[in-house]
Amino acid sequence: MRTLPLACALSWLAAAALSDAPDMPARLAGHAVLPALVLVPPPTDAPRDAAVIGKFRGAGRHMEPGTLPGFGGLRPPFAGQPVQGLSGFAATRAEDGSILAISDNGFGRKATSPDVLLAVHRILPRFGSGQVDVRETVFLSDPDFRVPFRIAHEGTEARYLTGADFDPESVQIVDGSIWFGDEFGPWLVRADMAGRIEAVYPVMLDGAPLRSPDHPQVDALSVKGRDWQVGRSKGFEGLALQPDTGMLWAMLESPLPRPDDTPGSDVLALAFDPVSGDWTGDRMTFQLGQGAIAVGDFTFIDARLALVIERDNGNGLASAACDAGKSPPCHRSPARVKRVVLVDTAPPRDTGAMERVGVVNLMAISDPERLARRGVPGPNAAFAFPFVTVESVMMWDDGDILVANDNNLPSQDARDPATATPTEIIRLDLGSALQDLIDARR
Repeated sequence: MRTLPLACALSWLAAAALSDAPDMPARLAGHAVLPALVLVPPPTDAPRDAAVIGKFRGAGRHMEPGTLPGFGGLRPPFAGQPVQGLSGFAATRAEDGSILAISDNGFGRKATSPDVLLAVHRILPRFGSGQVDVRETVFLSDPDFRVPFRIAHEGTEARYLTGADFDPESVQIVDGSIWFGDEFGPWLVRADMAGRIEAVYPVMLDGAPLRSPDHPQVDALSVKGRDWQVGRSKGFEGLALQPDTGMLWAMLESPLPRPDDTPGSDVLALAFDPVSGDWTGDRMTFQLGQGAIAVGDFTFIDARLALVIERDNGNGLASAACDAGKSPPCHRSPARVKRVVLVDTAPPRDTGAMERVGVVNLMAISDPERLARRGVPGPNAAFAFPFVTVESVMMWDDGDILVANDNNLPSQDARDPATATPTEIIRLDLGSALQDLIDARR
């Protein structure tokens, strides 16, 4: 009998464990769409710079709205502040049923986003009409000088934060405070419900700072592995509040780079105690499934079980791929892997690895009632959610889950390569599959 080398055997066992997680068939139970360009006015005390965003997306400065290339008629710069880039939902809903959602830094990089004000939004998807109400926008600010580095609006009175300061990708509400995970530092940040920063926490791992190339203390001469360990834009993508313990678990977007630069598959999650304001030293890992390269979100559904989004970098359907004989506009790299994974976070202590116990394939959602408002499937075809960045998941009524994309204004739409991507929020009915798995673990 041929024996496998230890590394190959462990790899095979890991793959086998991944394949053991049963599918949880999903039925579309609701579909709401927020248009790609939804603008709100900046605060009256914001600097003049906030009146027009996207001025630095091209080479140089562009002051006149609508003068840069875009998609589907949406041409930056834009007059106003955007409700876009929704990158995380808080697990708890308000009394009116609305959700606290956080926008990312705007246009992806510090250099392109210094005029975008950071904000959280109170939204309510209306699945009957297919619309999304934006009930409130709260802009984040640092009037008490809690941010430990120079911000873009350092010399202003209100000190609103911008996409050059943080890149928020996840959010939770704990004891009347807003907590968000940032990708640039990475940092964990606490604000009051009016958006005023209360504290900014550096990340510690094994007693040492955990930093990315975008950390303010990292410069061009810094050395990977010594001065920074987290890849650019690979900081905290998920922030999960664990019931019973009250711990916040911050999950990175991707595996930490290995010393030999080979790709890893284990994504790190670190525990933080909001009461003491300290990292506890506890950690877990989530193992990416086949074809996945990144995590989109992480949220608990009880004290033990949680949901994790995993994805590839693909966007759009294979039917509109450039290599399928399509003429531009077309999709250069269609989506293949968009999943919601049910995990058990009570892992064996010798591994610290979350166990994958169920998988929802977001590329194969049934829609027997024809509820899809975009990307309507044909006869006997599945509804798909083929967006490059699927970044929000939460439990909804009656055990259903909500999933939403980050629309990356004004990027190419996964459904129509010629238009700008809207924000889509889908409600998925998992039937008894989710509840059966939950019951089996209790």
